[in-house]
Amino acid sequence: MFVSKEKPGVCPCIKWGTQPIGLCKDSCSRDCDCPNNDKCCSSGCGHQCIAPYKEKPGVCPCGRWGERPAGMCVKFCSCDSDCPTNLKCCSNGCGHQCIAPYKGKPGVCPRRMFGAGMCLELCYSDCDCPNNERCCSNGCGHHCICPVMN
Repeated sequence: MFVSKEKPGVCPCIKWGTQPIGLCKDSCSRDCDCPNNDKCCSSGCGHQCIAPYKEKPGVCPCGRWGERPAGMCVKFCSCDSDCPTNLKCCSNGCGHQCIAPYKGKPGVCPRRMFGAGMCLELCYSDCDCPNNERCCSNGCGHHCICPVMN
């Protein structure tokens, strides 16, 4: 079985409507198609090799929080790179805004077994899982599982 290893970092945020005309092509399909540390990222209408963005540490807090304007949902950010310092772009239940992260639950998800498990989304984040369980991919969906301690 061939498993493609993803390169570290995350793809930069796509600023919709800012992509020049003519970039709607796929110059890569996986990270391994890209030179050096570049990742294969969406350009909004295709894929190209782009230098990765180092994801900010921490995770968004669980639950709905923060003030939101009455009657409207405001999107103050689209991804972490839109936020200053160590703030992360998190959902407030209606829109997105920059807030201080929390460290998250201990441990890491076990190595996923491709083809194992059910193709269901039983959780969307660690917030959906009880105690110290983490929301981990099983290669086809996500479920709560006890993490592997570092």
